[in-house]
Amino acid sequence: MADHDGSPRQATEPGETVPAMTTALPPILEITPLPQPPKATVRVPGSKSITNRALVLAALAGAAEGCRLSGVLRSQDTEVMVDGLRQLGYPVTAEWSADTITVRRPAVPGTVPAREADVFAANSGTTLRFLTAVAGLGSGRYRFDGSPRMRQRPVADLLAALRQLGVEAVSENDTGCPPVIVRSRGLRGGTAHVRGETSSQFVSGLLMVAPWADEPVTIDVIGELVSRPYVDMTVAMVRHFGGRVQSAGPQRFVVTGHGPSHVRDYAIEPDATAASYFFAAAAITGGEVSVVHLPRHSLQGDVRFLSVLEQMGCTVSHDDTAATVRGGRLRGVDVDMNDISDTVMTLAAVACFADGPTTIRNVAHVRYKESDRLAALATELGRLGAHVELLDDGLRINPSPLHGGTVETYDDHRIAMSFALIGLRIPGILIKEPACVGKTYPGFFEDLDRLRQG
Repeated sequence: MADHDGSPRQATEPGETVPAMTTALPPILEITPLPQPPKATVRVPGSKSITNRALVLAALAGAAEGCRLSGVLRSQDTEVMVDGLRQLGYPVTAEWSADTITVRRPAVPGTVPAREADVFAANSGTTLRFLTAVAGLGSGRYRFDGSPRMRQRPVADLLAALRQLGVEAVSENDTGCPPVIVRSRGLRGGTAHVRGETSSQFVSGLLMVAPWADEPVTIDVIGELVSRPYVDMTVAMVRHFGGRVQSAGPQRFVVTGHGPSHVRDYAIEPDATAASYFFAAAAITGGEVSVVHLPRHSLQGDVRFLSVLEQMGCTVSHDDTAATVRGGRLRGVDVDMNDISDTVMTLAAVACFADGPTTIRNVAHVRYKESDRLAALATELGRLGAHVELLDDGLRINPSPLHGGTVETYDDHRIAMSFALIGLRIPGILIKEPACVGKTYPGFFEDLDRLRQG
């Protein structure tokens, strides 16, 4: 990989934290093709989704003497979550060099120590949405804000659900987006109806705080619940931390309280979405890449990406020591990716090298992520010569000869990482503002470069 001139990216929003590992990246990074198909073993960092859920649950329901989280991810998203919890009054000790964080809950579990806070969540949807729900357990006034893009990301459905549970929660500018103001005297409980087609994070946030409501909580999901595996992950983790959750059918969750708060240690799985880039690298280059320690029976739904690659013609093996993908002749697929939508961009990169078109369906909600990901994919793949048809709920990629070009990343980590994969085969791929990967995977480009050593 080659650097292009310019100074490193710096934090641009008040309170934004960019991990030190990202500051060496230039404004434009050239990805050079691999000289040969790799045969490599990769260790990816801990799951962002699990790390941020575990931080919240440890603050609410960890052991009284503290809960130690191991294998945590250090990234912008997890750093702003740690900072947000501290703003809410929870003692959090991060030992980033050891990949561990220790969280001490209040003397009374399921409460918020601070009576007021002003939390900046950058562009971390999990931080803003989860902590907005946590604030419902407090007694005071709390404000949550974020980057310009975060101010465009909807949160109205979560606020409406909190109001149904007895919390005063509003959009400060009446836009249905952040900034958010929460005034609370605790979570009353009852029944909350929440729409499910925009983000599963609304349901996950409610599930994590519901065990501490004054009365049992019933969460009724209206419409399709997108990214269902993330909610299943939340349910499993809430139960691990003592919450009593029942799934009363696919659209209803009943939370009847909590048991003892005794979790002292919790291990974070490697990030399955991060692993998808290396599996895709094997598919694109015809090489073989193993990701170690990713459990076969993972909490993370994105392990299903392996099955999609298998449909496309790759050979996949997976046990409790490693998951391995060996590339083969790729064929296009028609796939519903609603439950693994964070890997849409990864699959789009692989689809450019397949025989025949690939259709990605049922992912309209990714328009409300860090960028409008469908529009961004169509624009940037087209810039490199791909033929892309933008659908209402997805896109269709018709393979055609690709060429080099400069990729706009829209400050979206997954756009940057996915388009870098194309550069492993196609010369002249330039990634603008590559430091945006710091949101979830600061060391991504270093790890990608290790494929050259395989």
